[in-house]
Amino acid sequence: MSGEAASGRPSEDALIARYFAPIAGPGADALRDDAAALTPSPGHDLVLTADAIVAGIHYFADDPPASIARKALAVNLSDLAAKGAGPRGFLLTLALPPDWTEAWLAGFAAGLAEASAAFGCPLLGGDTVRAAGPALIGVTAIGEVPRGGMVRRPAARAGERICVTGTIGDAALGLALRLAPDAGWAAALAPEERAHLLDRYLHPRPRLSLAPILRRYAGAAMDVSDGLAGDLAKLLRASARGGAVSIPEIPLSTAAARAIAAAPGLLDTALTGGDDYEVLCTVAPENLAEFRAEAAAAGIAVAAIGTVLPDPGPPEFAGREGVPRIFAAGSFSHF
Repeated sequence: MSGEAASGRPSEDALIARYFAPIAGPGADALRDDAAALTPSPGHDLVLTADAIVAGIHYFADDPPASIARKALAVNLSDLAAKGAGPRGFLLTLALPPDWTEAWLAGFAAGLAEASAAFGCPLLGGDTVRAAGPALIGVTAIGEVPRGGMVRRPAARAGERICVTGTIGDAALGLALRLAPDAGWAAALAPEERAHLLDRYLHPRPRLSLAPILRRYAGAAMDVSDGLAGDLAKLLRASARGGAVSIPEIPLSTAAARAIAAAPGLLDTALTGGDDYEVLCTVAPENLAEFRAEAAAAGIAVAAIGTVLPDPGPPEFAGREGVPRIFAAGSFSHF
């Protein structure tokens, strides 16, 4: 096949050979075939997840292409981490808009190569097509866990502590800052705090080092992608349980805390806005100290924010002095 399509742009085969074959992993045969081979490690199960991000919906079209690539892979690896799985590889579907350029694709491929190496997750194959509208980037990530060891969502037990990693709300506030950089609350932030919020929106951090620790201690787990309040409701609903959460115990970064102090209504944004990509899990009270200690040794802070209740129902959020708080919308909606 010719290396150039009728449009004068490189053909699909040429694009694959130039930008993606160099980052392909073992079993992918340098992307010269229609499929790859992947053998699980002895005594392990494969864990698969798929997420797509779309320009104008999940990222800004003018974001750096390297950052877009990192985000596309990271949001999928966050799902694997929450299942207690380590990454083995990924498939990429790339639908390019009519105005794509080779400079954009080169930056995207460079960012993908860097993220793939950093996360230990090689490219195994995929497809490159033309889109009629905005760019769409779909990733199917493949991980593995010791046989029977996947940490599932519908397994929370009454009395377990509800835990979350890292800090909540940074990405949602980063998006709010991106959309309204001159908002009054933004003026209360130091330059490094603004940079922190913007970076958390642009560059998710999948908690891969927590995976083996989750397998040892977590009853149920999922990642926080659509907002803490809504995702906790999903976890509890899947487990046919309720939950009580103390809002003051929810971990906030210095930047998020300062933004909320300047505009208290931003608390709803922080707890329902999404894009945290932290891990939400339940842990038996007697194991909580060990779980937190092992997570800290892996470089991940864990906060206990509530308790699983025996009767089914939406999570109950209480502020200082136990005042209930109801959210207008529990989470980000894709539709």
